[in-house]
Amino acid sequence: MASTDTTPVLDQDDEAARGANDTDTAGVGAGLDALDSVAAQRSSLGEVLRGKALPPLIGVLVVLALWQAAYSLHLTSSYKLPSPADVWHSAQDLWYQGTLFSIVWTSVWRGLSGFLLAVVIGTPIGLLVARIRPVRTAIGPVLQGLQSLPSVAWVPAAVIWLGINDSMMYAVILLGAVPSIANGLVAGIDQVPPLFLRAGRTIGATGLTGARHILIPAALPGYLAGLKQGWAFSWRSLMAAELVASSPDLGRGLGRFLEDQRELSDMSGVLLGIVLILFVGIAIELLVFTPVERRVLRNRGLLAATK
Repeated sequence: MASTDTTPVLDQDDEAARGANDTDTAGVGAGLDALDSVAAQRSSLGEVLRGKALPPLIGVLVVLALWQAAYSLHLTSSYKLPSPADVWHSAQDLWYQGTLFSIVWTSVWRGLSGFLLAVVIGTPIGLLVARIRPVRTAIGPVLQGLQSLPSVAWVPAAVIWLGINDSMMYAVILLGAVPSIANGLVAGIDQVPPLFLRAGRTIGATGLTGARHILIPAALPGYLAGLKQGWAFSWRSLMAAELVASSPDLGRGLGRFLEDQRELSDMSGVLLGIVLILFVGIAIELLVFTPVERRVLRNRGLLAATK
């Protein structure tokens, strides 16, 4: 009598294959779960301090120790190399006079506002150079040449053109920063895969819409590198302008303070000016560009979430 059971009968090989597939799937799932659990972890405050704050602090302490040793061993006269304590006392004098913050803020405000203006000007220039071949052929070499030109070379020309005023300061900043920002954006766009551009045209993202939603986001790593270099050029250009140009209408920034101390032969004040200029540059890098860069890299999967 024929059997009415229609359930398929699996041989041993089929059962073994199914078991292996289940094992592989479970292994993949367990691996993904492990990756998710690792990404969800966060370093403790102590680990962050040890990994991020402690090494730079040790480096600063080593520099101060070597500086103090050179002063104590009288490797040169105290007139040329004052001690760290002398520089600290100069900073205290400015603080008690109530001028320390105003000196720093005058330069920081000029540097940041000039840099933002350079971003507004340099970004469309970079887009035009990157996407329009005749413009690239005509302007590309000029931008490269301007980027290699020392910023201080523009100061005499800017003084003659605009006089000794804030306009001259901003002109020098723009001439130093705009080429770097534009070149950074061009380099970033050159590295955008053509598939992204074709996909953008397919969905109608052309012109300014394509630049906003496709080109700039895709070129963001290179563009960000150009922005960082543009800020460095802005800050150096401003210091060069403040060192050379002097006027009561300009106020007293860090570059002017540095030159004043040089004229007074006050080496402690000179070193204090150098330290303050360096401090502002490092602070802007750590507080502005480093977090933005880490976020961009993390969003692209190029930076572990635990770092």
